[in-house]
Parts: sequence; C-alpha cells; structure tokens
Amino acid sequence: MASAQRAPVGDSVPVPGALPAKPASSPAAVIELLRKPKQIPNSVKFMLGGLSGCMATMVVHPLDVVKNRMQLSGEGGAAREHKTSLHAIRSIAAKEGVLGLYAGLSAGLLRQATYTTTRLGVYTWLFERFSGPGGQPPNFLQKTGIAIVAGSIAATVGTPAELSMIRMTADGRLPVDQRRNYKNVFDALIRIAKEEGVIKLWRGYLPTVGRAMVVNVAQLVSYSQSKEILIESGYLKDGIPCHFAASMISGFLTTAFSMPVDIAKTRVQNMKIINGVPEYTGAMDVIRKVVKNEGVPALWKGFTPYYMRIGPHTVLTFIFLEQMTRLYKQHVL
Repeated sequence: MASAQRAPVGDSVPVPGALPAKPASSPAAVIELLRKPKQIPNSVKFMLGGLSGCMATMVVHPLDVVKNRMQLSGEGGAAREHKTSLHAIRSIAAKEGVLGLYAGLSAGLLRQATYTTTRLGVYTWLFERFSGPGGQPPNFLQKTGIAIVAGSIAATVGTPAELSMIRMTADGRLPVDQRRNYKNVFDALIRIAKEEGVIKLWRGYLPTVGRAMVVNVAQLVSYSQSKEILIESGYLKDGIPCHFAASMISGFLTTAFSMPVDIAKTRVQNMKIINGVPEYTGAMDVIRKVVKNEGVPALWKGFTPYYMRIGPHTVLTFIFLEQMTRLYKQHVL
C-alpha cells in the first residue's frame, strides 16, 4: 500500500541519500541495481486504471441512468418527469423492467475502458514525474495542472462512448416511435457515424472536455489532498478506511463543482436536430435556457443520484485500483 509520502498509485521511488551510480562493471553497481525497486510498466498502470473503473461501473451504473433521466426531466420548461431519485427508479423499473436501470451498460463499460483508463493512467504517470526525489507528492498547483491535462486527453478519447451512453440511457424516456433503439455501444457508434457522420461521434466534445477538467481537478486533486490530510492528522492510517473517507470527500466536491457542466453536456449530446436546427447551439446555450426556463437550482438537477453515483464510484475505483496495484507489486514485481 502506498504511503502518504508517495504517489497514490505507481512506481517505487529512489531512496534519498542513495550511493552514487558506479560503472556497470562494478559488483557494487550490480548489487545496487538488483536492490532498486522494480517499476510498474505504464501499460499496466493504464490497464489497472481502466479495469478498476469498469468494476466500479458494474455496481453504480443504475445511478448513471437515473442521473441522466433527471437531468433531461423538465427540459424546455415542460413538466418534470421525475421529482426525486426514488421516483425515477420506480418509474424506470415499472415501465422498462429492472433491466431498464442497466440501459447503456455496454457504453458505460466502454467509456470506462477508454476515458478512465486514459485519465488515471495519464494522471498517475504525470503525478510520479512531478514527485520529488524522495517521493514527495507534487504541490497543489502541480496536481491541478496534471488533472487538467489528464482530463482533457481522456475526454478526447472517451467522447464517442460518452455520447453513446447518454443516448442509450435516455432512450427509454422517449415515445416508442422516437427511440433510437441502439442494440449495444458498437451498434450506436456505427449508426452515429453512418447516419450523422464520423465527426458527430464527438458531439458535445467541448462540454465533455470542460466537465472532464472540472471533475479531474475536483476529484483527483481533492482525493490526493484529502488522503494526505487525513493521514497527517493521525486519525487514519493509509488503508481502506482512509481511502473511503477521502473518496467520499472528493465525490461531494466533484458533484458540487461539475453538475452545471454535466447537465450541459448531457443535453447537448442527447439533443435532436429538428428541421435542420439543433435544440442547442452549445453548452452556454443549454445553461442559459435551463436558468431561464427551469431556474438556477435546475443546474444541480439530479444532485443526489450524481453524488450517490460519483461518491461510491470514486470509492470503488480508487479502492480497486490501489488493491490491484498492491497485488501486482506483491505477486508480479
């Protein structure tokens, strides 16, 4: 398990005050190389990041469905379809069956395999690159910059899967004759490219990048900071209880800061073109219309399922990631 003075996930770092390097032919140099902790390959870090995200998604995906339905409820000033999370769950289960709560799961898993793999992989790699020679973690501003870069790159890779997931989770709320009826995420990707053009796979790219940047700064930075503060306080040791507490703090902050951007992204990606005219011209148009027609609090519509989703997802992702990293170090390295 990683300690507070090391990156949250990743390679071992050189010990301060280690002996200077000697020629490769020196027996002492060979011994020093053998003693040097082995590093986890970047490819494995990316794989573990994506796998941890997929495992967490299997648990919390129904909350993604509920969150997306609530964000689309009352669109354009119409009567709200769902007033509470429980009402949304009951309504979806009654009209579409329990499996309706897992609509778009294949897209959710592909999103994690692309977006989360890239996001956590890039973040972890940059985190270690900017750590001090003794394993000291990057400072707050460095963490913020790292999170922004990781989120932007991940959003570029993950937007097609994100677009598919939004549409698939929202399809059940539409009249039967208006549903897209994608069979799975690959059918969605192929049909979107064929019917709307390949470039439309990145519809909502800018709000997706904006959301990713906000989420990464709020989630990854606050997780690292919370974890360090909790350990330094002496109340918690580096372990699952600490990871759980840090993740729940991180999840709350992430939800509060990212919801307005998230609702803009959701509506842009789910909108239809009517007589050649899109419902929204962009993210700012969504926010303006939501505030005008539904009120400012509507920008945080679906807060409860979003936090219930992002909180546990954060907890599970980081717990799975840290535990798999520990097992990899123990049994492979």
